[in-house]
Amino acid sequence: MTDSTLGTALITGASTGIGAVYADRLAKRGHDLILVARDAARMQALADRLTAETGRSIEVLPADLTDGDDLDRVAKRLADDATITLLVNNAGMSLNGGLLDNEAPALERLIALNITAPTLLASAAGKAFQARGKGGIINLASILAFAPEMFDGVYSGSKAYLLNLSLSLATQLEPKGVRVQAVLPGATRTEIWERSGKDVDSFPPEMVMDVDDLVDASLAGFDKGETVTIPPLADEGLYEAYNNARLAMGPHLSKRDVAPRYRETVAA
Repeated sequence: MTDSTLGTALITGASTGIGAVYADRLAKRGHDLILVARDAARMQALADRLTAETGRSIEVLPADLTDGDDLDRVAKRLADDATITLLVNNAGMSLNGGLLDNEAPALERLIALNITAPTLLASAAGKAFQARGKGGIINLASILAFAPEMFDGVYSGSKAYLLNLSLSLATQLEPKGVRVQAVLPGATRTEIWERSGKDVDSFPPEMVMDVDDLVDASLAGFDKGETVTIPPLADEGLYEAYNNARLAMGPHLSKRDVAPRYRETVAA
């Protein structure tokens, strides 16, 4: 084990794509790593390369986060390992088709991986980091959290959930010294497309971000202290206007009296 003032980052979905690039960037920043995914061979190859390049200590922790026992094992590691200072909740999946095209097992698997797993891991990490007064949680959501009409609502709904979870956790944890960031990528060139039976090349090229650019931008947002980072969004004012409008509704959303428009008689 090498000494690291930055501590250890635990990254889920770390065998390829966004998770593998996070591993590369965080190791080069000086983090030790715990890599979590199902594909032990790919993680070991990544670990060997990064250890050779950076000298960091990198552990491979094979786990299927849709399996309750595996998930419990990773959550316990987050709870008990005081060297861990950063959780990157990246593991996720998409469906071939949507809610009306899939049967229960596929839907349950998506919910287990995209919602249950990051929730329980964020809970374990958040409690541990809160007790120590430091740490960080990065949740990989999606711009589809803002655009449920565009694609499958099960996937976009899972990412909207992660955004909500992140905003709530940030409110609770940031005053106690723990950073929380939701990252909302647009279309990004990773294997998730092929795995879900989609062709990323069917999108106009200008819509698809390279995974290295996505992670570099996301970490830049983390360094800036952003709670919500949207790498493709050039005009930050658009998100600020959206968020301000959302917050402005807050005082009006729970009232004793029904809104007048619902008391009006509807013409037959």
